[in-house]
Amino acid sequence: MHWYLDVIKNYVGFSGRATRTEFWVFTLINVIVSYVAIQLDYLLGSGKLIYYLYTLAVFLPSLAVSIRRLHDIGRTGWWILLALIPILGWIVLLIYDCTDSQDKENVYGPYPKASV
Repeated sequence: MHWYLDVIKNYVGFSGRATRTEFWVFTLINVIVSYVAIQLDYLLGSGKLIYYLYTLAVFLPSLAVSIRRLHDIGRTGWWILLALIPILGWIVLLIYDCTDSQDKENVYGPYPKASV
């Protein structure tokens, strides 16, 4: 849970690096909370209001952790624009998100696993 909260606290931190664990735990909890929000919307009959509010609230943290994840493998954050290319861009980003960290300091910061 602390991985999720760390990302939320660093919601506009586009510099630095994010490990695979940080990225994927945030993504998993984000999917679970989104599902709960959809269920609450259904139960309360509020359309998709709760879901949209939650999605809006986590948009910047999601973008920031995605860019920091790209930094961790030595890519610039501009690679996030691959998401605009349907299917192929998403597959490339998924591969990048699953790639292990560069095991040394890079231009985006120190090796994050060294401090763990």
